[in-house]
Amino acid sequence: MVTTQPKGSPDEADLTRADSLAREIFSDIANKWALLIIETLGERTMRFSELRNEVEGISHKMLTQNLRMLERNGLVERHVHPTVPPRVDYTLTQPGQALRATVDGMCDWTHRYFGHIEAARHRFGT
Repeated sequence: MVTTQPKGSPDEADLTRADSLAREIFSDIANKWALLIIETLGERTMRFSELRNEVEGISHKMLTQNLRMLERNGLVERHVHPTVPPRVDYTLTQPGQALRATVDGMCDWTHRYFGHIEAARHRFGT
């Protein structure tokens, strides 16, 4: 499988510009639910109900919205099986797997500095 890189203007990839596509993409994926879905789907292909059970606290509506957004951005692939009732599986695409490496790094960072952050919050009074 060959991945093609669409050609866009440098302005579209500039996170500092309010009207850039890059900022829209960044905004889409930089939320707790999207990050947790990416991390969870990185292990294997899953059904909607499996994902909902794995991502504790996510509502049906939020899972649906985030899966649609991730699919729209080409990070998740949705496969509908022609059965009754329909069975739908979700899996990360190649770009989704690449993003998962970054998410893994964020998870590692969180584990490494959790105690430090917890102590800082305690000192701050929250």
